[in-house]
Amino acid sequence: MLLSLDTATRQSGIALYDGQQLVAELNWHSVDAQTTELLPRLEQVLAWAKVRPADLSAIAVSLGPGSFTGLRVALSLAKGMALAHGLPLLGVPTLDAAAYPYLGDALPVCAVVQAGRGRVLWSIYQPDAPATDAGRGAAPIALTEHAGLAAAIDRPLRVVGELSSDLRALLAEQVGELAMLAGPAAGARRAGCVAELGWLRWQAGQVDDAASLSPIYLREP
Repeated sequence: MLLSLDTATRQSGIALYDGQQLVAELNWHSVDAQTTELLPRLEQVLAWAKVRPADLSAIAVSLGPGSFTGLRVALSLAKGMALAHGLPLLGVPTLDAAAYPYLGDALPVCAVVQAGRGRVLWSIYQPDAPATDAGRGAAPIALTEHAGLAAAIDRPLRVVGELSSDLRALLAEQVGELAMLAGPAAGARRAGCVAELGWLRWQAGQVDDAASLSPIYLREP
């Protein structure tokens, strides 16, 4: 049983995955309160599935980019559990998890997370992008204002992830039908995707060192 933890941004989540199905999943919108929310909600998810920490086989954690504090909340807990129970630890880039449900479509996928102060972090994945990329996070990541993302869209692609109403309006006005915008529910990043990507990377032998694994930051804290 693999546990996934994601507090990289305000879109937060926890999931349990056994290689065949999602056993349990909880996703929620946090207003920068993951420090106090994560442990009680983890206990809730484990109780739903009647799973004990001793039953876990591996842990996947959203690795960023994201908020400095949010990234450290899940990563600290994941490292502590991995070291305490001797479990494999798998870091999963946040944008990989957002793009994952759409990889294999005919269109490239632009995955987006909010970076605050009118900025977004985004990366474009080609239709044949592998789910288990040994380079992890190999797609270049950009940090721009909303207008910078709009200016970069010069061909049809699907845009998913954390799309605010302002960003949706700007993209609709400036790039029109070139950007196929996923709806708020369909495009939301899910802990289940972090779990499945973590499982795939675990099976491919892409295990991280719990002592040295660090978040993906585009700016120094």
